[in-house]
Amino acid sequence: MDQDNKTEMRLERPPAGKGTRKKFTKPPVKVACLSCRASRIRCDGRTHALVYVVHPQGKDCSYLPVDARPRKKSHRSISSDWNLRKSKNMERCPSRFLGLTKELFNQVDTLAVPGAGLRALDFPNEVQSMFEGLFMPGSSASYPALASEPVPTPLPPSAPTRVRVYGSEQDILNGYYTFIHDYFPVFPPPHAPQGLDSPLELPSSPDMTSDNPPLVYHPKSPVTLAVSAVLARVPHPADPDPSSSESILIRRAYSHRFARAALDSVEAESELTESCDSPAQALLNEQPIPKRLPVHPNTPVELESILALLILSVYEYTQRGNLVKMRNRAGEAYVKALNMSLHTQGREDDIFAEARRRAWWMTFYCVCQGSIVSNTAPAILVTDPHFVTPLPLFSADSDAWAVLVQAQQVLVSATQYVCDLNRALRGRADMSRIYERVKKLDFWALAALSQANIHPPPHVSALDAYRSEAITANSVRAIARIKISSARIKIHRFRAFLDIPIFIKKHCDLTCASIGSADTESTSTEQRADSKVSCCSASLSQVPTPSDISPSVSPPASDASTYSWVSEESFPFSNYDSTSICLESALTIAQMFDSLPYPHPLYGDRPPGGFTPSCDPMPRTMPSFACCAMQSSYAMLMLYYKSCITKHNAENTPLSNTDQLRERLRHGLRCVIDAVKNYAIAFEALDGMRDEIEGAFLTAFPQP
Repeated sequence: MDQDNKTEMRLERPPAGKGTRKKFTKPPVKVACLSCRASRIRCDGRTHALVYVVHPQGKDCSYLPVDARPRKKSHRSISSDWNLRKSKNMERCPSRFLGLTKELFNQVDTLAVPGAGLRALDFPNEVQSMFEGLFMPGSSASYPALASEPVPTPLPPSAPTRVRVYGSEQDILNGYYTFIHDYFPVFPPPHAPQGLDSPLELPSSPDMTSDNPPLVYHPKSPVTLAVSAVLARVPHPADPDPSSSESILIRRAYSHRFARAALDSVEAESELTESCDSPAQALLNEQPIPKRLPVHPNTPVELESILALLILSVYEYTQRGNLVKMRNRAGEAYVKALNMSLHTQGREDDIFAEARRRAWWMTFYCVCQGSIVSNTAPAILVTDPHFVTPLPLFSADSDAWAVLVQAQQVLVSATQYVCDLNRALRGRADMSRIYERVKKLDFWALAALSQANIHPPPHVSALDAYRSEAITANSVRAIARIKISSARIKIHRFRAFLDIPIFIKKHCDLTCASIGSADTESTSTEQRADSKVSCCSASLSQVPTPSDISPSVSPPASDASTYSWVSEESFPFSNYDSTSICLESALTIAQMFDSLPYPHPLYGDRPPGGFTPSCDPMPRTMPSFACCAMQSSYAMLMLYYKSCITKHNAENTPLSNTDQLRERLRHGLRCVIDAVKNYAIAFEALDGMRDEIEGAFLTAFPQP
């Protein structure tokens, strides 16, 4: 084609003596007139001394800024009304809070994947950092990585590093009742008084940190192998430094070996002997019963594989940080329980009845917990009428099991509600059904909490308390209150934080941003990523700072459309009520974490230089509900921020007494941090939770 007939844009040559600009060294502008945009011609709308544009119509370029967003009905009046309404209750933060800058809050790493701060031991550091770059925005903060091979700290020969292993099935069972039973009661009540804790003193060996560390005694049952995997995480009483790299590596190696052996034992006992020669005949025969002595006299041998899988499910979550394996282990236990018809047990009162009931309802608990921590739909119907097995009983508290099961049902339902609410907001669905559903859910949660708050009369005798499981029952009630309070935060947090005039991208597993612009490509991408966030994986680094907010600045257009569509008046709860419930629930979670009992092993008349506890207090175990700590912390930090930007003389907020509220939130966060720190002594995957919460706490409440 002839050059004169072409329509093109020519750049005027620069005057002599000036350097020639290279092509595309100046980035193209993001705005242009429609004609230039259609012709794919760069246009900045300035005078044509620098840019000559010849249009096909022979007209000069007439530049007008173009709004590239989808054409929608104007929301200027709505945005103005929204801004005016919020400015009545908001003002700039007092000067003493101005030090809370965004840069300080961003010291905490952002988590946007299910797991809420969990650190996965099943992946090398290089792989973890690669995925963190994909799912998490960059941060200038740095936290100690979970090294796969830390350099051992040299210790004197007189103080070798030790690991907690035992020399008999009964010693392992006694260790279970000392360190595990109060938080995860899968076995029936103890059949004997608490015995002395007698871990072996293994001689130090270079192979102790290998993949196959040496064992003096190999447990015979899959459940004692699984229990040993958890007990190996608890520091040995004679360990001179449980926090040293060498001690961490040794405990990790032994616990992982026990866990692998437990899983292999479960699979070996599940194999059908005739499956290779005659598969059809093998399926007709009943599952063979292992020929060995039971670990507990009131627990059938065939149930031990199920109990092992339940313990391994929590182990995968808290130690390995692997949510997939956590759910897989619980699913395997569920299938085994169904095959044994544990869900349809009658009211027989034989010697094994309590063991069967606990095996079934703890399986139910673990399956639900896998759904909660991964923010996925439950694999079972939590209120299935076919689950007719009677609930277990504690002699000291006949209602504690009912409270725990109901708490788990409420929390699963609240998690599913959040997912459905998020989906409805993105799809602009009819919210009337959502509102009706949340009212019923809130009523259910309140009734469950009222039942959980009822305490039975205390037991006086320590021996009776041990045999009647009084401490275990109190612990179960505390866990139930944690779960119900977590469910209430899920129910009310969107309404409680809806009046904060900021662009909140994530709040736990609920996407609060860009709801009004869900039809844009970029927003859809963000929301697809946000939908993968777990129930408690909110980034504490995204707690807004007072310097980010100015009541005079209108929210983004997408926010204006969001709040105009999701009318505050249409919510079944007021902002005051939802804020109060979130505050009360978050502080209750902190209080309950602080009230959980610590293990108290008995060492008898050991010499002072012998079995002296290496850490005081001893670490609690089986924190299957650790995600509630992250959610409670996030709620408290959001409430603290909201109190900073709310007028102190406002009467329509429960956050008016700022000084008193500040101290309550400080104490609540301190309780949660102490609890997670205690768990992290034994479970490495919780290191991330500890760092996340403590980093945000130190930023919000700088230490002198």
